[in-house]
Amino acid sequence: MTLPIGNADAHEAFLSAMASGSLHHAWLFTGPQGVGKASFARAAALRLLAEAARPGVLPLGFDVPEDDRTRALIAAGSHPDYRELVRMPKDPDKPGQDLARSIPIAQVRALQPLFATTPSMSPRRVVLIDSVDDLERPGASNALLKNLEEPPAGTIFLLISHSPGRLLPTIRSRCRRLRFNPLDDEAMTTVLQAALLQANAAEITALVRAGDGSPGRALGYAGLDMAALDSVMTTIAANGDHSNAQRTKLAKALSLKAAQPRYEAFLDRVPSFIAEASATRQGDSLKIALDAYDGARALAISARALSLDQQATVYEMAGLVARLATA
Repeated sequence: MTLPIGNADAHEAFLSAMASGSLHHAWLFTGPQGVGKASFARAAALRLLAEAARPGVLPLGFDVPEDDRTRALIAAGSHPDYRELVRMPKDPDKPGQDLARSIPIAQVRALQPLFATTPSMSPRRVVLIDSVDDLERPGASNALLKNLEEPPAGTIFLLISHSPGRLLPTIRSRCRRLRFNPLDDEAMTTVLQAALLQANAAEITALVRAGDGSPGRALGYAGLDMAALDSVMTTIAANGDHSNAQRTKLAKALSLKAAQPRYEAFLDRVPSFIAEASATRQGDSLKIALDAYDGARALAISARALSLDQQATVYEMAGLVARLATA
């Protein structure tokens, strides 16, 4: 399993803890969504279990050979000492559709038979929760807390959190925290070019900007022609669109049923587009840009929460971009 690009300091910190021989029993991997926390946690879990099963045999670092038995068992979902807790499909017969809103207490309690026995293949087991933010409160969170307070022998908990401030303070206090940061533009470009072999340079550049340091977020925008959206917003920000023609055309295009994914991407992109434009401004110009940013963020939230008319929302959102031309 290949380590995600970026956040080398976090990777090295965990590797050092593994080598110390006194690895903390619970880890909280925090940072923005889509920066590689879960990918790293799965690679770390594989290494932890493979190393425990064959101490002193594996190469240095996180590498685990392709023919390793631990790797095969985890890939097959049948390793007896490894569990992942994630949100499950609402309908078990339709696994590719909507997921449940949370991880219920029943999923956490289902770990108890595992904890009632010793690990099967080594002295170690790993439980990964992606994400711990999704635990149903208070039941599932309290059930997990009991396990963190009295950890079963040999068990390592790897908890993924995008919003650690929302967790129970008692959960945070039981964990060692490892921070993952947004990727820089160079790392973002490397990830996106490897994942999107057919994308041209303009689209990669637009995705890097839209992703804001998160490859996961950027890949979610792939195929939505973010370069064209950025081009329209750049034009509106430059000339103000006094005839309203560009805003009207954009609003009509993004209100079509087939354009729903681009509409959602537009709601995400406008606040960050305005924030980027604010970076080089001062005085009244900066105030106008910051007011536009606050308005765009509020409108994006309201548009989703209240299911506002899409055409009117896009027109109003583009109007906030047009304010940049007056600054």
